[in-house]
Amino acid sequence: MTPEIPHGRATIMLTLIVSLVLSVMPMPENLQYYRLQWAALVLIYWCMALPERVGVGIGFFVGLLLDILTGTLLGQHAFGLSVISFITVKTHKRVRVFPLWQQSVFVALLLYVDRLLFFWVDGTIGRPASMFESWVAPLLGGLIWPWLFIIFRDLRRRFHVR
Repeated sequence: MTPEIPHGRATIMLTLIVSLVLSVMPMPENLQYYRLQWAALVLIYWCMALPERVGVGIGFFVGLLLDILTGTLLGQHAFGLSVISFITVKTHKRVRVFPLWQQSVFVALLLYVDRLLFFWVDGTIGRPASMFESWVAPLLGGLIWPWLFIIFRDLRRRFHVR
């Protein structure tokens, strides 16, 4: 018997790279607070779909890359993405059987945890608290989750990612 070679490593990496690009794309100044947490959304999907391949280590690495790209404190995004990937991996069996609207609520809560950890670190280093509008982005992330889930599921099936 030959050991099975995991498929789709390139697909996973490409989707994470695209999410990083979407996270740093320029936006108009008045829409900056509504920027979706693309890296977190893509990471949540892969942690839920393939928890044995994408987990806390990948979340930490993606977070470090996001810290470097956005110029934030090194480890700030890494901390938040590690926590939400840990929660997703620990609960993936329960959450995967939820209907999409309940998964959306779960994802929005995870995005709020990420945002809360981000602002907590900002507060500990003495940066001023952010505006109320920045708390809308996790809600928007939860609202687009059903479409994102369907797109990524079809992508996973088309490229035989397992």
